[in-house]
Amino acid sequence: MFRIGQIFILWCCMSLIAFAQRPYKTQSKKAISLYEEGLKYYEKKYYPEAEEDFKDAIKTDGNFQNAYLVLAEVYWEQKIYNLAIQYYNTGLSIDPAFYPQGYINKGNLEIKAGKYDDAIKSFNFYLGLDTAKAPNKYKDQVIKGIKQAKFGLYATSHPVSFEPVNLGPNVNSTSDEYWPSLSADEQTLVITRLVHNAINYNQVQEDFYFSNKTKDGWSLMKDAGYPLNTPDNEGAQSISANGKIMVFTVCNRKGIIGRCDIYYSEKEGDKWSFPKNMGEPINTTAKETQPSLSADGTSIYFASDRPGGKGGLDIWISNRNDNGTWQIPVNLGDSVNTPEDEMSPFIHPDNVTLYFSSNGHIGMGGFDIFVARRNDKGGWDNVKNLGYPINTNGDEIGLIVNASGTTAYYASDMNKENGKDIFQFTLYKEVRPQEVSYLKGTVFDEQSRNRIQAKFELFDLRNGKRVSQSSSDPLSGEFLVCIPTNKNYMLNVNKPGYLFYSDNFALSGIFHVDQPFLKDIPLKPIKKGEKIILYNIFYETDSYTLKPESQYELDKIVKFLNENKQVNIEISGHTDNIGTENYNQALSENRAISVVKYLTDHGINSSRLIYKGYGFSMPLNTNDTSEGRATNRRTELKIVN
Repeated sequence: MFRIGQIFILWCCMSLIAFAQRPYKTQSKKAISLYEEGLKYYEKKYYPEAEEDFKDAIKTDGNFQNAYLVLAEVYWEQKIYNLAIQYYNTGLSIDPAFYPQGYINKGNLEIKAGKYDDAIKSFNFYLGLDTAKAPNKYKDQVIKGIKQAKFGLYATSHPVSFEPVNLGPNVNSTSDEYWPSLSADEQTLVITRLVHNAINYNQVQEDFYFSNKTKDGWSLMKDAGYPLNTPDNEGAQSISANGKIMVFTVCNRKGIIGRCDIYYSEKEGDKWSFPKNMGEPINTTAKETQPSLSADGTSIYFASDRPGGKGGLDIWISNRNDNGTWQIPVNLGDSVNTPEDEMSPFIHPDNVTLYFSSNGHIGMGGFDIFVARRNDKGGWDNVKNLGYPINTNGDEIGLIVNASGTTAYYASDMNKENGKDIFQFTLYKEVRPQEVSYLKGTVFDEQSRNRIQAKFELFDLRNGKRVSQSSSDPLSGEFLVCIPTNKNYMLNVNKPGYLFYSDNFALSGIFHVDQPFLKDIPLKPIKKGEKIILYNIFYETDSYTLKPESQYELDKIVKFLNENKQVNIEISGHTDNIGTENYNQALSENRAISVVKYLTDHGINSSRLIYKGYGFSMPLNTNDTSEGRATNRRTELKIVN
């Protein structure tokens, strides 16, 4: 699903061309014959045969520099870095000016091997050579190599907190497991597993597996089965925060648009729909892979080498329109993408923090994991390497973080005998996202008790911006809405034929929520006498002046009345018992009048509206506590006709 190592292989091919243009550093015809035979094997990637011929050429002439250097690249392509470095050291020492680019190769190899001091020496040696022999066109690459090596030295001497824990035999097997994805309530874990093909055991394929959280930990991984899994490959998946949508990568399959396309499947009840290609403009004739859904499913991030990028694989974003179509994807720009490869994006449920892998930003060598934050203008700031030993001189790809921001999950082959396994670790504070809580429950008809599908919208009360939107399951009525901390929110739940439901989450200044919000939501059919509390209408203290943040709830009432023109309503005001009866009666009535005035000012006919103040005559709770009094201070909407 991704192309680790292609840059190194490309560099090796370039090196081979460079060798072909250089004279042989031997007079031995036998050594030359063995060398040329080895080149034929090397071009076909028959590495053992090439290795044997190059070694025999070196035995024939111990100073045959060409054979040493190409043998080094044979080991490089097989990722046998120490032997590659060894042969580069010997070969380059014979005549340092024969192949100056070899010092760049050796420096890159030393970074891959974690030998950062040696890498700096190799790069500096190249810079010290005569520019006629060491062309300036490679200078930028050399300078970047020095920066990487210095970063590697610093990072290894300043390790971050990192204690990975294997998720155990219920999740991991003797096969390779990777690409973890997690629902916001941390009850559903999805992975990609490399398994043997059921028809041809000698072939392997990628399939999805699910596990659910129990009181004892993760349940035994279960094959997702048809229609998610097929005899072809499926992988690099992302599950939505509510666990109801999955997007994933499909390559080299009949019906796809490009080399790899992004597909999606939706869950109703306990059944997944037949996967569908997301189509254009998400997919192109290029490669689209490794998608990540935003918490509400209205944005998708993915890696692609489509035209218009910065080079190699870049990270792109597409936003969904209200009618369900997707906008033309936009490149995340220079702060995230580089001329090399960026991949495995993960957008945290806070919708602000992005984790991704890159071999273009300064790192330890290979692909490192980075974090970036979205700014108020929609750009990305403060790209930061997660540090050592989360990142190593190898490749780190595919990290996700739970909603609360404390725990990261990723795949690693740190225990080589077990292959790739899924691990979790506590994420150190400096690279954590904003904590996200969630509201979870079911929606049902208050009269029939039948579970129903309804639309959820969460708004930031500071600016009225919609933070997320989703729907409850059409069969089970289940829903999950992510709620980032440190802001105040309005929740609106609506369905045609029903009174809307509103709720308020006052989390400004609160960065941690001990428990998620668990609530079942009854929707009241539009019927005379039914009433709801308008939790998001606010007044100045001891005043009937509406606060600006009340506008968003008031606009919902306007929308409701415009969609239900046969409905007449009463707006009523209620207070606590602080103060005299006459004072509270007048205050409650004036508050109701303020709401009615807003509605008439926004086009609602006054004949459809009644206002009434009840003072403290209809308490919902005790007036003996501050919490009870806050409950009693409210505005209600009731259907009167």
